[in-house]
Amino acid sequence: MTIRSGAPPLAGVAEASGAAPAPWAVAIKDVSVCLGGHRILSNLSAQAPKGGQTVVIGPNGGGKTTLVKSILGQAPFSGEIVFDPPSPRIGYVPQRLNFDRGLPLTVLEFLTLGLSERPLWLGENRRLRPAIAGLLKSVKADHLLRRNLGALSGGELQRVLLASALSLSPELLILDEPATGVDVYGEQLLCELLETFKTRFSILMVSHDLPTARAHADWVICLNRRLIAQGPPEAIFNSTAIAATFGLHSSG
Repeated sequence: MTIRSGAPPLAGVAEASGAAPAPWAVAIKDVSVCLGGHRILSNLSAQAPKGGQTVVIGPNGGGKTTLVKSILGQAPFSGEIVFDPPSPRIGYVPQRLNFDRGLPLTVLEFLTLGLSERPLWLGENRRLRPAIAGLLKSVKADHLLRRNLGALSGGELQRVLLASALSLSPELLILDEPATGVDVYGEQLLCELLETFKTRFSILMVSHDLPTARAHADWVICLNRRLIAQGPPEAIFNSTAIAATFGLHSSG
């Protein structure tokens, strides 16, 4: 397993557009993952361009989350994952947050945990309150500051997780199926927020939602245990890549 930065662009990657993105934020070269004796990813080579939003699409079980874990260094793999710039600050929004919803923890306290070394039992760190309020305002969730974390809807919780990721001032933001458990309004709001953020840093988002990828992606990676194709959405959705990724009867 190799994770490094500053390498030259990859060559020989399957692209729907015929041209590799440059410059790139993340380059994945010949990455394979075997877990429990099963091959999850096989010789995957792809790139996510710097700036804008890259959407990884594919069927359930196609290896999308495994790819994210490999990029985050949370899954063993063979091959190389290359970053530009070196050692970027990475913000991560998971597909879901597993926690006890009965826990008496407010949004303010939850976000404080990631910003302060001071234990919560010593009381609120008032110096952090303006910064946390600003983070929540940036994701249109400032009204949630004093709400209990366990009382939030799916969309509200995803925006709080997004605020937590933004607290790291990321150069690369990774989101794994952020619309899971989110209603239509929450999904639309999340997409609008990401559109505003992609001018500030690179975004890599996993999704199985084809309309979202078509409408909001600047670059699409089609994945089904191996690379099927990659390219701008207008090239991907006007090719056979979608059918090859999801099956002959796919639509959208």
